Amino acid sequence: MAARAAAIVIRPANSAWPNVAQNLRRLSEYGDLLRTLSIHRINVRYRQTLLGVAWAVVQPLLMMTVFSVVFSKMAQIDSEGMPYPLFAYAALLPWTFFSTAVTNATGSLVNHSALITKVYFPREILPITYVFAALFDFVIGLAALAGLMMWFEVPITLALIYLVPVVALLAAWILAVSLIASAAQVRWRDVGVAMPVFVQILMFVSPVIYPLGLVPDAWRTWYLLNPMAGIINAFRDVLLRAQFPDLLPLAYSAVVTACALPLAYLVFKRAEATMADIV
Repeated sequence: MAARAAAIVIRPANSAWPNVAQNLRRLSEYGDLLRTLSIHRINVRYRQTLLGVAWAVVQPLLMMTVFSVVFSKMAQIDSEGMPYPLFAYAALLPWTFFSTAVTNATGSLVNHSALITKVYFPREILPITYVFAALFDFVIGLAALAGLMMWFEVPITLALIYLVPVVALLAAWILAVSLIASAAQVRWRDVGVAMPVFVQILMFVSPVIYPLGLVPDAWRTWYLLNPMAGIINAFRDVLLRAQFPDLLPLAYSAVVTACALPLAYLVFKRAEATMADIV
């Protein structure tokens, strides 16, 4: 007898809500696809460019230079006794990771509509690959930061180990935003148009060009609900101040991310059931 084809069961959209463990197990089964697409993202990003992966360093360095001239020399923004170029770059590094990953991941499903409508795989793989590609840029940028610290004679200490959980928290927050934005972009194309504006606004309400200490106490609680605030401040604590991150801002970031990521994944998996029909 001929072998019976595997049955494919199509469930209603709302059935995705209680099956988190099953969905995560299925995602792990597609690890090779995730790895292959992530490498492909990195290769495509720098293919046929003169500077290649050096762009991962050039972009934040150019922004650091502009910020140093405009906000340090002209606006004379306080950098808490640190060299402003280093002060800015330590914030631009995680910020560039966030902005690059979220902006690219937002259009990941729409840009691969042909793939989505032809073959099944866990759709979250697509935005995740853009997060991994941006993480690759981030790691290269860390090497440039080490060079800047040596240039400005700021010691690299064992406090650097604290950066590991901070980067993990940053990646989790980026993934949460990427899942929500990419799923929303499938249904509302306005999201892709609005995302660069949203990212630009968010940069000015994050302590990228100024220290967290400049935020008035009356606004501090609402301000810290933006996870990038605590994360960026933690980067400066660990790298420039060589100390354990300030726990209060980082706790806000951790709580918001811990709530946002599971919710984002559930919303994404619910939307996944109808993506092929409307993408």
